[in-house]
Amino acid sequence: MSANIVSINAADSGAAAEVAVGLGFNCFSWKTPFAGDADGSRRELLWAEPDFELGEGRPSRSGIPLLAPFPGRIAKGVVEWNGKTYQLDDTSGQGHAIHGFAPRNPWRLVEHSADRVTAEFRPTIDAPYAAVQWPGDYVMTATYSIAGSQLLFDLRVTNPGDEPIPFGFGTHAYFRLPLAEGADPEATVVRAPVDGRWEAVDMIPTGGVEPLDAGDPLAIGAPLAGREFDTAYRFSKGAETTELIDPTSGRTVRQTFDDSMTCCVIYTPGHREAICLEPYTCTPDPLNMQSRGASSGLIVIEPGESYATRIVLEAVVA
Repeated sequence: MSANIVSINAADSGAAAEVAVGLGFNCFSWKTPFAGDADGSRRELLWAEPDFELGEGRPSRSGIPLLAPFPGRIAKGVVEWNGKTYQLDDTSGQGHAIHGFAPRNPWRLVEHSADRVTAEFRPTIDAPYAAVQWPGDYVMTATYSIAGSQLLFDLRVTNPGDEPIPFGFGTHAYFRLPLAEGADPEATVVRAPVDGRWEAVDMIPTGGVEPLDAGDPLAIGAPLAGREFDTAYRFSKGAETTELIDPTSGRTVRQTFDDSMTCCVIYTPGHREAICLEPYTCTPDPLNMQSRGASSGLIVIEPGESYATRIVLEAVVA
């Protein structure tokens, strides 16, 4: 599978990003100065495996994987929808489907200019095997653009069929640590506006939520040191940003999203050279959660209708 790598550049700041169109439209490099930083030098803020560009390794372990039509796991890969049962491939190695089809298949380049790139993914065209594993076809049109110290992601998902389809989306950005040269990555302050932790067995939500206090370290921000994550949380009402902050320099990576994002998965890979703050529209296993009466955040796109969202990454000095 060809990576088909394209670059985009911000003329006003010198920031640059690289996107592997052929590897799930994954933005795997973002080098940018921090707005308000007297230094002005660029820093790589995304982490990717050394062989990512060769198509090696798992597609959800580098850069910014785009997770669709479901983020997280689906228990045993079984989806039931409108009286039909669909069997998804085991992509977790544990008997479950994980993170959908969008990150593990090539996309088609639609448009590329100096500061933006647009690509499209449609299972019936780009991954026929996946088209028969989901209740309907969908067209994902995504754009990365870059300006100043911002990396902007815009997505529109359209249902081209004549039946409603279930849909979920999330991003899985690997934010590289530390944010400043010579800083202690474990001192990085992690802040995510969450108010509950989804109870889970083997990373599959059960439907219950463990409430978190308003003063929970994640909600108010606390150092990463001593904490490991592979956990799904519920965003609090009105949540719109997550932040990573270097306490000495004030360098901050801010992620802004809209209210369609209801779930926040936080993940620390074993190498601890990065942390993932992942906004999802729904919980993992959303259809099975919904069938149990839990509020999963599952989106249903009607025929001819679309879902659209924007996620903005920004490097600033707070």
